[in-house]
Amino acid sequence: MATADISEFVNLARDANGNIILAGMEPSIVDQQITIGSATQSTAFKGNYVRIHVDAACRILFGANPTASSTSKRMAAGATEYFGVVPGHKVSVITSA
Repeated sequence: MATADISEFVNLARDANGNIILAGMEPSIVDQQITIGSATQSTAFKGNYVRIHVDAACRILFGANPTASSTSKRMAAGATEYFGVVPGHKVSVITSA
């Protein structure tokens, strides 16, 4: 079963000089795992940033009540990406060829 692991963060981390780096400030506030299938939705986000790791190719779409489609943003199998999100919104994930 293919999965998407989602970690939510309030802030991004900073280096020793105070510069923002592309990593969530640990600890994450919420971690969830959803099955990659036919338009599976996450729960509503509490944070401002999410880290998504997928173990299979998929399409994702963010929004208040999203339904990913074959033209939504693609993530390759094994990919990990960070996204800024709106608290209260969700991500929808579907299988991609």
